Amino acid sequence: MNTQRVLVAAVVSAFVLARSAAAGTITADPATPHAVELPTAIALALDHHPALRAAAEEVAATEADVQQAGRRPNPELAWLREGHRAGNRTTTLQLNQPIELGGKRAARVAVAEGALAVAGGEQQDRRQAVRADVIAAYYAALGARERQQLAQATFELAGRGLDAVALRVAAGKVSPIDADKARLAQADARLEQARADGELAIALARLQALTGQAVAPKDDAAPLPDLGPLPAAQVAATEGPAVRQARRQLALQQAHVKLARANRLPDVTFTVGSQRDDQLAGRQAVLGLAVPLPLFDRNSGNVAAAQARTRQAEAGLQAAELAARAETTAAWLRYRQARDEALALEHDVVAVARSIYESTLRGFEFGKFDYLDVLDAQRTWFGARARRLQATQDAWQAHAALQRLAPIEEIRP
Repeated sequence: MNTQRVLVAAVVSAFVLARSAAAGTITADPATPHAVELPTAIALALDHHPALRAAAEEVAATEADVQQAGRRPNPELAWLREGHRAGNRTTTLQLNQPIELGGKRAARVAVAEGALAVAGGEQQDRRQAVRADVIAAYYAALGARERQQLAQATFELAGRGLDAVALRVAAGKVSPIDADKARLAQADARLEQARADGELAIALARLQALTGQAVAPKDDAAPLPDLGPLPAAQVAATEGPAVRQARRQLALQQAHVKLARANRLPDVTFTVGSQRDDQLAGRQAVLGLAVPLPLFDRNSGNVAAAQARTRQAEAGLQAAELAARAETTAAWLRYRQARDEALALEHDVVAVARSIYESTLRGFEFGKFDYLDVLDAQRTWFGARARRLQATQDAWQAHAALQRLAPIEEIRP
C-alpha cells in the first residue's frame, strides 16, 4: 500500500514538474510588479477605476439637468392671415408666452437637484466600494504570498526530513518504508507549492486590475486593528452607503410628489400682438389669455404614483437601516472572532508547534523518535501556521466588508 502511494505521488510530481517546465513560471503580469503600501494602492485605484469615471460623468449629466430644469419656457411667435383677397384680409402677428403657475419651475429644479444628490452619492459610494475592494485584494495578495512562502518552507523541510531519513536508512537504523513516506511528504509539499504559486498569481492579477498598474503588497502587513465596541459600529452603519443612498432616494421621491402636485394647476398663455384689417386700413392691438380647463385631467394619477413611490422609498430606507445593522453586526463578529483566533494562534500555538517539531526532528536524528512522530509534528506546526494565515485573511476580508458598510478610518500599515 505504501509503495502504491509513493508511485502515485511520484507520477503526480513528475506531471507537475513537466507542466511547470513547459509553461514556465506563473506570473500575474508580464511587467515586474513594484511593492506599494495600502494607501498608495487605494490612491491608484481611485484614479484609475473606470466605474468612478462613469459615476463622474453621471454627476456631470445631472448637473446639466439642474441647469435645464431652471429654464423658463420659450415664447412663441405666431403669424395668422384670414382671407385671401386683397382688401379683404386680416393679418395678425402675435407673441405667445406660457406662464408656469403653482411653483412648477421650483419643483422641477428640486427634482433635478434630488437626482444630482443621488448621482453624487452614488459616486461617493462607488469610491468607498472601490476602496474596500482594494483592501480586500491587497490583503488577499499578501496572504497568498505568505501562503506561497509557507508552501516553500514546507517543501524545504520535507527535503530536510527526507535527507535525515536517507541517512538513517543508509545506516540501517530505520526501514526503507520511512524513506518512502518522506518522499511522499515531499511530493505533497511540491503540489501544495504549485497551488500556492497559482493562487498568488490570481491574487496579484486582481489587485493589478483594480489599480491599473503592476503592483504588489509590501512585505510588512498592518497589524489587525481594534474596531471598538459593536454599538459604535452599528451607529456608524446608519451613515453607511446603502442607508445614505436610501435617504437620497426618499428625498428625490418627495420632490417628485411636489412636482406632481404643482402640475395639477394648469399653465396660462399670455398673448400680445398686432392685427391689421385691410377693410379698416389700420392696425389694432391684440391681447389674450388662454387658460386650460382641468375638467378631465387633474394629474391625479401622477400624484398617486409619486406618493406610492415615496412610501416605497420610506420602506426601502427602513429596510436599508435594518440590513446595514445586521450586516455590520455579522461582519464585526466575524472580524473579532478571526482576529482573536489569529492572535491566539500566533502567540500560543505556532511557536510551541515549531519548537516541538524541531525537538522531534533532532530526536529522530539521534534515534529517539520514529519518523511518523516527525511527520506528525511537522503537520501540526504547518497546520497551525496555515490556520493563523487563514484567520488573518478572514479578519481582513471582514474588515473590507465593514469598509463597504460603514465609514471607517483608513488603514495605514
